[in-house]
Amino acid sequence: MSTECGIITGRMNGRKRIVILGATGSIGRSALDVIRAHPDDFEAVALSAHRSREACESFAREFGAKAFVGEDAASRAVEESDADICLVATVGLSGIAPTMAAIEKGMDVALATKEVLVMAGAPVTHAAQARGVRILPVDSEHSAIFQCLAGGRQPLDSLTLTASGGPFLDGPEDLSSVTVEQALNHPRWKMGPKVTIDSATMMNKGFEILEARWLFDVPADRIDVVVHPESIVHSLVTFADGATLAQLSPPDMRVAIQYALSCPERLPAVRARLDLAAAGALTFRRPDPVRFPCLRLAREAIAAGGCAPAVLAAADEWAVGAFVQGRIGFADIPRAVENSLEKLDNAPCDSVEAVFEAARRAVERLETRFC
Repeated sequence: MSTECGIITGRMNGRKRIVILGATGSIGRSALDVIRAHPDDFEAVALSAHRSREACESFAREFGAKAFVGEDAASRAVEESDADICLVATVGLSGIAPTMAAIEKGMDVALATKEVLVMAGAPVTHAAQARGVRILPVDSEHSAIFQCLAGGRQPLDSLTLTASGGPFLDGPEDLSSVTVEQALNHPRWKMGPKVTIDSATMMNKGFEILEARWLFDVPADRIDVVVHPESIVHSLVTFADGATLAQLSPPDMRVAIQYALSCPERLPAVRARLDLAAAGALTFRRPDPVRFPCLRLAREAIAAGGCAPAVLAAADEWAVGAFVQGRIGFADIPRAVENSLEKLDNAPCDSVEAVFEAARRAVERLETRFC
């Protein structure tokens, strides 16, 4: 990924035209807040939702955009729209096909759906390079790295991703009895159910290591994770000379979304700026590898290569869904993922078709093993 954020051409009336996939979710709604705040800079031309028809159509009327609802809504929104940027904020592997479609149409991709690069990093990045489009990070952690690198590609030593630690950083000791309600009670961020539970297991940080590897072309063994409960420092970059740069902002996704849509320009903040005196002490610690085994599993999948990351993400998506439905317990989430990696029949995953096939086989095995 290039760290230089060039001016996007082809704007209508001087505004960047935006397609938002997953417009009724937390990221989509935050993106709409950004567009409301900067109507001279952005124009929403198409919105998609999987189920929330009424909300999607209401937003579409407000912004004068096309509304797409249903199973294939995201792909249709891309195919039937002429836009500069496609914001991908769908759930799980459903984001892969519309991301590829947006790249093929020459749209830059503002990427919030972690699984796109986790599962299909090679085909997605190769397609983006071939079409000359950019993948712009929306995750606050990767946006932070992107911003720290905006001045150029000085020799890097390492990257450090910060993690809030989620709701179970210090308790309870036994996670087997955790309820869905408890897992969804994140202390800092308001997010959708899937990413909130991934934060509780810290699988989200494992995914972010994989994303950072593709976004910034940095080996996984040079990408660290530290727990930072205050969620003020979003990531850090250490250069070859030992200097470390960090990006700080309030825990609000609109900061990262706005920069992905506006870079290299910086527009006025949607909300109040960071007050360090009010924030108080900022703390950091190492994640507990016993309490959060998903971090280890992610690194094992990275080391295995091939289809292992696709299986990691597919198994996690299945396990989180099964937990929310009451079919398995919270502590069974990493067990299900580990079982899938142990049964892995690894093969190259250099095409989207191979990714989907690996995911399908992993889910079939889990249904047989756990249900």
